[in-house]
Amino acid sequence: MRTATSHPEVVAACGGFHGGGLATDAPDSPHLELGNAHARFVFGHADHDPSMAPDAVERLGEALGAAGLSASNVIYKGAPHGYTMADTSAYHHDATERHFQELRALLDDALKR
Repeated sequence: MRTATSHPEVVAACGGFHGGGLATDAPDSPHLELGNAHARFVFGHADHDPSMAPDAVERLGEALGAAGLSASNVIYKGAPHGYTMADTSAYHHDATERHFQELRALLDDALKR
């Protein structure tokens, strides 16, 4: 997000999966700069992730909407933080497959532009 908001002329797509700290109360929270971005965003948040609780996901969604950005910002039910890392106990097959499909669609769309 920070690169997409700092260099909007070069970032067309931004995918975030099981990220944390994206929409906090801090004055330097990444979501506060989304008005500078032009990228399409796809976020797949882990369920029950203390680093990105449902209220933070909602805050991020509101910021994406206020910025008028094309975005997906959803919680993957049952997926723990780190769900794409196959070599850890956090791995979640269904969430990983979903994340791959959404990331692939994001990148395919960005390459068409």
